[in-house]
Amino acid sequence: MNLQEARVVIVGGSSGIGLATARAAADQGADVVIVSSRQGSIDRALEQLDGNITGRTLDVHDRRAVTTFFAELGPCDHLAYTAGEPLTLTPLAGMDIDKAREFFQVRFFGALTVVSAAAATIRTGGSVTLTSGSARTRPGAGWSLGASISGAVTSLTKALAVELAPLRVNCVEPGIIRSPLWSGMSLDEQQQMFDQQAEAVPLGRVGEVDDVARAFLYAMTQTFSSGASIPVDGGALLA
Repeated sequence: MNLQEARVVIVGGSSGIGLATARAAADQGADVVIVSSRQGSIDRALEQLDGNITGRTLDVHDRRAVTTFFAELGPCDHLAYTAGEPLTLTPLAGMDIDKAREFFQVRFFGALTVVSAAAATIRTGGSVTLTSGSARTRPGAGWSLGASISGAVTSLTKALAVELAPLRVNCVEPGIIRSPLWSGMSLDEQQQMFDQQAEAVPLGRVGEVDDVARAFLYAMTQTFSSGASIPVDGGALLA
């Protein structure tokens, strides 16, 4: 199966992993819709993309707006959810619990809201792919928030794969990837984290957004996989 003329909707498609996935899907001939909460982000993304790609704004916190959005958008073949605010390593001591809840609002409840509205619009043979993370199984100090969100999304994936069958629902579990996800950290802090990760994993390098985009395309085109979590972590789980 390929993506030629398939309609692919990427919520969070204006930067990082989502942007790379949009580019990769368009390169395979897909009709791509990138979705972001900010029009400016969409405009900047479209300047970097070629192919049959359009952009739309959406507030994933607004259930009514999400329902209306997918009703107006019409049928699609594949949905990818890559939306999320920048992360930082957050030790438990001094953690801002209210801010921690905000991360769940976008990454978990946003995904749940979007899938609940979009599932009925996805054509037979289509798919949903969510974004989790390898931290769910191999967290380090300061990863309680990231690991918890990742674990929740992976569990949601498996439950939805059963409930929405035969619609395929999978998730991608990136390790530490060089992306705007870490923009909440200073450049020095980011580089230190990347260097440490490269030394720790068997493949000896930090992942790039294009590495993760390939996993999203695999989830869309692999027609006999559902409820799966696809690691893209350079072998971190073996380190």
